[in-house]
Amino acid sequence: MSTQRTTGRRKQAVAAAAVVAALLSTAACGGGGNDDDGGSKNGAAGFNAANNKVAQASLAKKGGTLKFAGAQDADSWDTTRGYYGFMWNFSRYYSRQLVTNKAEPGAEGAKVTPDLATSTAEISADKKTYTYKLQDGITWEDGKPITSKDIKYGIERVWAQDVLSGGPIYLQQVLDPKAEYKGPYKDKSADKLGLKAIETPDDKTIVFKLPEANSDFEEMLALTSASPVRQDKDTKSKYGLKPFSSGPYKFQSYTPNKNLTLVRNTEWKQSSDPIRKAYPDKITVNFFTNANDMDQRLINGDYDLDIGQTGLSPQGRTTALKEHKGNLDNPVSGYIRYAVFPQSVKPFDNEHCRKAVIYGADHESLQTARGGPVAGGDIGTNMLPPSVPGSEGQKYDPYESATTNKNGNAAKAKEELKACGQPNGFKTTIAVRNNKPVEVATAESLQASLKKVGITAEIDQFDGAQTTGIIGSPENVKKKGYGIIIMGWGPDFPTVQGYGLPLWDSAYILESGNNNFALIKDKTIDGLFDSYVKELDDAKKAEISSEINHKVMEGGYYLPFVFEKFINWRSSNLANVYTTDGYSGQYDFVNLGLKK
Repeated sequence: MSTQRTTGRRKQAVAAAAVVAALLSTAACGGGGNDDDGGSKNGAAGFNAANNKVAQASLAKKGGTLKFAGAQDADSWDTTRGYYGFMWNFSRYYSRQLVTNKAEPGAEGAKVTPDLATSTAEISADKKTYTYKLQDGITWEDGKPITSKDIKYGIERVWAQDVLSGGPIYLQQVLDPKAEYKGPYKDKSADKLGLKAIETPDDKTIVFKLPEANSDFEEMLALTSASPVRQDKDTKSKYGLKPFSSGPYKFQSYTPNKNLTLVRNTEWKQSSDPIRKAYPDKITVNFFTNANDMDQRLINGDYDLDIGQTGLSPQGRTTALKEHKGNLDNPVSGYIRYAVFPQSVKPFDNEHCRKAVIYGADHESLQTARGGPVAGGDIGTNMLPPSVPGSEGQKYDPYESATTNKNGNAAKAKEELKACGQPNGFKTTIAVRNNKPVEVATAESLQASLKKVGITAEIDQFDGAQTTGIIGSPENVKKKGYGIIIMGWGPDFPTVQGYGLPLWDSAYILESGNNNFALIKDKTIDGLFDSYVKELDDAKKAEISSEINHKVMEGGYYLPFVFEKFINWRSSNLANVYTTDGYSGQYDFVNLGLKK
C-alpha cells in the first residue's frame, strides 16, 4: 500500500532535515509532558506522549465536534473501494466488520478482536472453515438488524471489480482463486447471494469455506472491504457518496474534495459494540488544496489533526518544532522507502550489479534526503517493516548499511562491478514520481553517490498520477530502461503476506498495476509464502517471515532507504489519543475524544 500526500519543494525537503535534527536533539530523548517541550504551556500532552501509548485518556468527554483537516480526499468512502490507509482508519466510524483491529496503542492495535461477531472465528481442524455468530443488537442506521446475509453481500461486492475497482481483493483471491463467481451485479440467483464459499444458515451465523487454508484470513476480514452492505441501500458506483452506516456515525453531508460531516447514528447501541466509544457528537473533515495552509491552520488550533497522517510539511514542521513541540508525535510509519531493481533491465539481471548499487549508495545521505533520522526515519537495512511479526529491525543489516558502510563502500562496490562484468561501471536510469519532491531529492542523492563508483544514472521524473501504467507495466519499464525505481510500501495488514506478497511472489507479477517491480521469480520465496499461509502458529509464522525477508535481501533486489517516521500534529484539545501499528503508525481515529 502506498502513501498519498506529498508537500513542500525539493530543496525544502533536504534543507529541513538539518533544522529538524537540531530542534529535536533534546526532545527526541525526553519524555512527554515536560515544561521544556511545551507539554504544560498550552495544554498539550507533550512530545511523543501519544507515540505507542495513550495520552490524556481520562480527559475524554462525550460531546463536541472533532475536526479533521486533509490535503487530499479519500480514493473512495465506499468500504469496498477504499484503499488509502486513512480511509480504512476513518471508515470504522460508519462501518463495522466481523472482526477488527484492537483499539489499543502500538503493537496491540495490530491484533484482531471481535466486532460484529461474538468472538473470533471457530476454525475447523483442516483450517479451511471459519464460523462466526453475530452479536445481539447490531443495527443499521434505520434500526433494522444487521444480518449474516448483509455481511455476505458486502463481501461479494469485492468481486464486482468492473464497477467497484480500487480496493483490496484478498478475499476474492482466497475464497475464489479460480474467479468462478462473477459478483452480485451479475449474480443470477434470486437473492444475489450466489457465492458458494460463504454460507449463511441463519441470520446470526456466517460460515466461510476456504478452498485452501490461509493463516491471515481473519486479518483480511478485519479490512474495511469486509464491511456489511445492505442490498436495498447499494447504489453501486455511487455508494461512496453516502454509505449506509452500521457504526456509531452516519453521513450527514459530503462534497468531494471539499468537506465531509458525520453525525451520530442514533440507532447504534454501545452495548453491541465492544470497540467504539463514540465520544464526539459530530465529526468534520475539511480538504485543503495547499498543505502548507492546512498545516498552519492545524498549528493555529482551527483543526484537531490531519486525516492523511503522513506528517507535517517541512514548513509546518519547522514552525511546530520551534513553538509547539508538545503537540507532536514522531511515530514509525510502517512504510519502507526504497529503490528496487527490475531484472528485465540490464545489467540488473545480474545480482552483482544490483549489489554494486547497494554498496555504492551513501545511506546517510539518502536518509538526509528523506528528512533526517527523526523526520525521515532510521536507515533502512532490510525490507520487513518494524510492525510486521518477524521483523528484526536494524539488527538485520546484511550490507552493513547502518554501520560500516553507512556512507557507502567504494571498494566493495567495485568488487561487485567486476564480478558482474562491468568493471568500469555502467549507465542506467532512475525512475521517480514527479509529484513526490522527497523522492526526487532521494534520487538525486543516489545519483551523486553512484557517480563516485562509475555508475552514471539519469533521472526520469514521470507523472505520479500515472504510476500504475508507467512503472506498473513491466513492458514499459523495460522499454524505458528503468534500472532503478524509487518507491515505498506499507502493509495492508501487519503480516508478511499483507506486506510482501504483492512485492515478492511470482504469481503477483502483472502486466498492469504490477508491484513486483524487481520481477522476482524465486521458487524458494514462493514456497515460503505457500508455507506461511498454511501455518497457524504465530512463532513459526514469524520465523517464516524473517526467512522470506532474508531471501529477498540476499538477492540484492532492493536498496532500502529508511524505516519511515513522521512528525504528526495533535491539537491540545484531543484526548484518548495514541498511535497504532494496526494503521501503520497513524493515530487510531475510532476512539478519539475531546477534552471540552
